[in-house]
Amino acid sequence: QVQLVESGGGLVQPGGSLRLSCAASGSLFSINDMWWYRQAPGKQRELLAAITRGGSPNYADSVKGRFAISRDNAKNTVYLQMNSLKPEDTAVYYCKAAVAISKLLFFRDYWGQGTQVTVSS
Repeated sequence: QVQLVESGGGLVQPGGSLRLSCAASGSLFSINDMWWYRQAPGKQRELLAAITRGGSPNYADSVKGRFAISRDNAKNTVYLQMNSLKPEDTAVYYCKAAVAISKLLFFRDYWGQGTQVTVSS
């Protein structure tokens, strides 16, 4: 059993910052790529950022220059630093990880439960 648990969401004023964390735990052997998504009410889930095991990031145009993804492989944790937040960033933020549970290295995707981010004055 593999669990991903996000934390760090909350209420922030426009222009503010938040740092989200997503920690993987359980019977995992290796984690490959990790991602952050968000879903606003009435909208489809949107891919924001991805990071390889080696630490190479990629970003959606909507967050490039404002958000930064990073990871700590020793802690099985991925982070999302969010700066210059806007009201339109309000959404539930989800992490996803490609996890192998054995040395056979068959990776499957696991999702976290989501954390709410609200940007409002």
